[in-house]
Formats: sequence, structure tokens, C-alpha cells
Amino acid sequence: MLALGVKLTVPYSKKDLLAKPIEHIDITKLEPTSFVDSMGSMGFTSREVSNAAQIFVDMINDESCTVILTIAGSTSAAGCMKIYSDLIKYNLVDVVVATGASIVDMDFFEALGFRHYVREFEVPDDTLRDLYIDRIYDTYIDEEQLQVCDSVVRDIANSIGEGVLSSREFIVEMGRYLEKSGKKEDSLVLQAYKNQVPVFCPAFSDSSAGFGLVLHQAERPEKHVSIDSVKDLRELTAVKIASENSGLMMIGGGAPKNFAQDTVICAETQGIEVPMHKYAVQITVADVRDGACSSSTLSEAQSWGKVSLSHQQMVFAEATSVLPLIASYAYHNTSWSSRKRKRLSAIL
Repeated sequence: MLALGVKLTVPYSKKDLLAKPIEHIDITKLEPTSFVDSMGSMGFTSREVSNAAQIFVDMINDESCTVILTIAGSTSAAGCMKIYSDLIKYNLVDVVVATGASIVDMDFFEALGFRHYVREFEVPDDTLRDLYIDRIYDTYIDEEQLQVCDSVVRDIANSIGEGVLSSREFIVEMGRYLEKSGKKEDSLVLQAYKNQVPVFCPAFSDSSAGFGLVLHQAERPEKHVSIDSVKDLRELTAVKIASENSGLMMIGGGAPKNFAQDTVICAETQGIEVPMHKYAVQITVADVRDGACSSSTLSEAQSWGKVSLSHQQMVFAEATSVLPLIASYAYHNTSWSSRKRKRLSAIL
């Protein structure tokens, strides 16, 4: 097998390139407790990871805390998909805020029976385009299968008929579809549906969902479904208002991170005083020198009244390298089996 970075000079087929599926890591089969605890006596990223793992445990074990998971980036395609599903399955998170790609192009896509694939060697991107293979860094996905995903989203919208929905409401319908027609149980969308965990996508149309909904609206210009992102913010803020305390476990940054943080301010604009998010962990490779850090550092967020600094940790690392450790540490060090499931979809 040629190493990544070596260009092939012989013809390649789509079947050859889509030969090795991404395998999603299983946090229930890891036991990193002593390893992660030992990292706490080290320096640099090791100590950040250990601190973050303990804060995540603290927010899960705090009965007053609503745990909000935010997901940006392509970690799901890269092998973390089962982590997110298991965090819901084992009652380690109560709310999810994510990019449309994480929910639709990755999780829902695989729940339909499709896969992401390992990029084993370098192939020119124009050749990939000719073969209808899309590249996500070192991962491949079949464009023709993505178009099937678009069509399924269109069909779900057609079954609803018409109306203005939050992304959460539409994702509930996606979960309902998977319960009847899905191909695997390890799906965030399906587990969220089964356990009444609300899932929000503030930029829902920036994904295959957008293409599917455009197809739906083009075919039904007079009566169709549309997504209201303002309703998303109102619903997520209602969750924050109903929660005594809250904690953020943030993978990447961007819109999901900012959306979850903004609920404090949104409540205040309605004349309702709520506490800042009590706990916060962010895993990111974003640099503060670009003026954003993928939507502000946690200390900067305190100046906006969004995040308390009493229990917070920035982890500057690529998420697939540290998230399995942190998530598995939480699975093995929390009383999730006796933790009361909040089922927050029921209040919306």
C-alpha cells in the first residue's frame, strides 16, 4: 500500500478508493482513567486534557446542570461519530448544538447505511471530482450517496407538507424516519429522538439538508416546509431558562459554540435573569491571534456575561486526538446509570 502523500500514476477506480471504511472509536471499550489522571501532573496540553476531563465529569455529576454538547468541524466523519451517539445513549449530555454537516452529511448519512472512507493515498482532486468522490481532508465520501441523503431529506419534508419549523423540530422527524428505516443504532439523530434530547443546527441549510429542502421547496413553491433559525434560538434559550445551571462541552467553535453561549444574553433581552454557563470546556486548534478563536476564548466570553470562569478549560488540540480520552474518562467516572434523564424535548 502506498503511503499518503505518494501520488498514483496508474488508473484508479471509485471502488479502489472507497475500500477502507472509517471505523468509529468506542469509548466504552477504553479505560483511560489512570492515564488521564497522570496527565494532570504534566504540563502543556496534557494538563489541559486532564483538567477538561474532570470538569466534564463535574458537570455531568452536578444534578442541577444541563449539559450542552456543541459540535463543529468534521470529527464525526473522522471517527468520533459513535462518541457523540454514546454521549446521548449513556445520558452524558442533555442538549446538542451542531453544524448541519455534523448532523446530516455525517451522522444521518451513515445512519442511512452509507460510510466515510480512509484516504489511503493521494489522488488529484480533479480526478476525485470526475469519480464523484468528495474529500474531507484525509477522508472520502461518495457524492452519489450524498445525493441520496439529499433526496431523503426532501422526502421527509414532503411528508410534513408545510409549516415553519425549528431545525430541532425537523431533526425530530429525521429521527422518526431512522427509527423505521435506519440502518444502524449508533446514530446521534436516532439516539436523540429516542431519548428526547433536543438537537439544534443554527445553520441547518449549510448541509445536505439545505439541498434537500431546496428540492422540496422547488417542487412545492406554494406550500412547503421552511426552517426558522430564530425559533431555534428561542427554543434553546427556553432550555437555558428552565435549567438551574448549565455546562458547555464544545468541540471546535463557530456557530454552535456561539449559539449556545448566546442563550444567556437572549434570556436577558426578555427580562429574565439566568446564571452564566457554570462549566465550560472547549477543544480547538483556533488561534486567539486571528481575533476570534472560533468565537472568542472562554475568558473573553465572561466579559459578555456568557461563561463563568470558575470551572473552565481551553484545550488547544485537534479534537480527534483528545476527545476519545475525555469522553471515555467521563463514561468511566460518572454515575450516568443513575443520573436522571432530563428529556428536554418535552418542554419545547
